[in-house]
Amino acid sequence: MVLSSVFFQSCTEKPNKEGAVYTGPIEIINNVEVKYSEQGKSKVVVRTPRSFGYQNESKVFPDTINISFYDTLGTVQTTLRSDSGRYDHNADVYIVKGNVRVVKSETQEILTTSELFWSPRTRKVFTEKALSVRNKRTAEVTDAIGMDAEQDFTRIKFRKATGVYKFSGVPQ
Repeated sequence: MVLSSVFFQSCTEKPNKEGAVYTGPIEIINNVEVKYSEQGKSKVVVRTPRSFGYQNESKVFPDTINISFYDTLGTVQTTLRSDSGRYDHNADVYIVKGNVRVVKSETQEILTTSELFWSPRTRKVFTEKALSVRNKRTAEVTDAIGMDAEQDFTRIKFRKATGVYKFSGVPQ
């Protein structure tokens, strides 16, 4: 009798066990370089040591990111560096985080913040975070919370700004 109950127990159907859905990267790419161009001219180049691609077409860049923004003549006008970042496919924005530093070559202005967003579709850069812009030539400093800018940083609109500026004198 004991033997038959073991036999029937082992022959009963077992519930279908489904494994957990895999949410990790479906691709890992080393030494990444992504180029954006308009009318055959480079506008933006994104470089990073590694990229993880996911099922939803979003990407994570766990290492340093370097982005170069070019002018119409193909000269690097502005550079951006951050500790890490990601690309959100659904929102079509790149998000860079950690020690974000933007340098405008021509004006020698340096913008620092903890996080920036860049939309390739609108060609805009923006943040809600605190930021600081220092002009190396004039020693002027602008601190702000929030900013909207053109992708090459030719025009910047600060949301809540304060600053220290030098004036050469009162015009007569």
